[in-house]
Amino acid sequence: MTPKILVIDDDASLRRVVEYNLQEAGYRVQSAAGGEEGLQLFAEEAPDLVITDMKMPGMDGMQLLKSIKERSPETLVVMITAFGTVDVAVEAMKAGAYDYITKPFNRDELRLTVAKALKFSCLTAENRRLKDELADKADYRTIIGSSKAMARVFEVVRKVADTEASVLITGESGTGKELVARSIHNHSRRRGAPFIAINCAAIPRDLLESELFGHVRGAFTGAIKDKVGRFQLADGGTLFLDEVGELPLELQPKLLRALQEKEVEPVGGIKPDKLDVRVVAATNLDMENALADATFREDLYYRLAVIPIHLPPLRERPEDIALLRHYFCGKHGAERVSFDSGAMTALTSYRWPGNVRELENLVERLLIMRGGDTITLDDLPDKIRNGGMVHGAVPSSGSVVNLPDEGYSLEQLEREVVVCALERNAWNQTAAAKFLRIPRHTLIYRMEKYGIVPPEK
Repeated sequence: MTPKILVIDDDASLRRVVEYNLQEAGYRVQSAAGGEEGLQLFAEEAPDLVITDMKMPGMDGMQLLKSIKERSPETLVVMITAFGTVDVAVEAMKAGAYDYITKPFNRDELRLTVAKALKFSCLTAENRRLKDELADKADYRTIIGSSKAMARVFEVVRKVADTEASVLITGESGTGKELVARSIHNHSRRRGAPFIAINCAAIPRDLLESELFGHVRGAFTGAIKDKVGRFQLADGGTLFLDEVGELPLELQPKLLRALQEKEVEPVGGIKPDKLDVRVVAATNLDMENALADATFREDLYYRLAVIPIHLPPLRERPEDIALLRHYFCGKHGAERVSFDSGAMTALTSYRWPGNVRELENLVERLLIMRGGDTITLDDLPDKIRNGGMVHGAVPSSGSVVNLPDEGYSLEQLEREVVVCALERNAWNQTAAAKFLRIPRHTLIYRMEKYGIVPPEK
């Protein structure tokens, strides 16, 4: 939409010159000969920018500025003054003026000042929009997303948080599985009790049992005193088992018993401890393959996955990138920093193998290295500017598709690939997912996204 500018000046000739130059630059311009008339036009037309003379009979520029700011604090006002002194500028700025220009001024100075003011206004409006969206879509200021996929995640979290059901969160590394687990805890009646997390892949196999269930003194070499396990620490609260798919097979029966019987037996102990613990687990593994390979017990899987939640990778929800970028800028104290259109296009085109964690790391690095308040395409790393190809990489000459010269819809192409894979594998979803080298849940997500259903037998 073309910006609308209101010019207020009692000098008719100057008013006509300003109006002509701004119209020639492509703006919609209205004018008024005094403060009272200008204020009435302002109320009727709601302009994007006001340019007013400082000295006018009746209501002068300073009075007009204060009246405009009382009615619309977001509207930017540029003052025109014949007295280009520091005192006048300071007084106007303190009252809320965006900038001022001094008579006589030339066309280029006028247009540059107006362009700067309107750009600042757009950035302010965009920040305000993103803040409003963050308030609506951010869960405890941690889970960010406005896409349909994330809306479904939020809905499941709201429904299951205050229940006692076990939850299994799946998704690639960096998608925010622990944040969802914490959100479930924070929305539950257990919110006042401990939230205890343990990474099952980060602790040596020989120590994991003790870390989970505790041990008694003398249970093994080095056990010089009793140790409380994570289950005991989480009593009354929530235990988060991160990377549960990496849990050794020999420990899985003991975890299953803890879930079923609500009790744990410390290593070397003879009396089980009765506990009240809700378990939320997470994994980035394809659990369908783990079950098929017998590396994860089927009974334990179904006990953990009473409520399954899948977090989509960032590449499947590019509409969330602007919101996430704004959130991370605010998190690092740089809310006024913006990304130009070229940079945002590159961010939404990139595949994000590291997902949200990679985006946050990038934003933090850009904020540290930036030279101004606008991040441009040139500020981005080569691999993001080049759509994921490292500098100097040469694309493969082989191709499995022949695209028409006039172009083709990427979504349609992806849909056709999914249908072809399913047809080739007799609509067996597990086989088709393996053929496409993606997890089965990702294939199911694509089928739902594109409305793909098996043919009737």
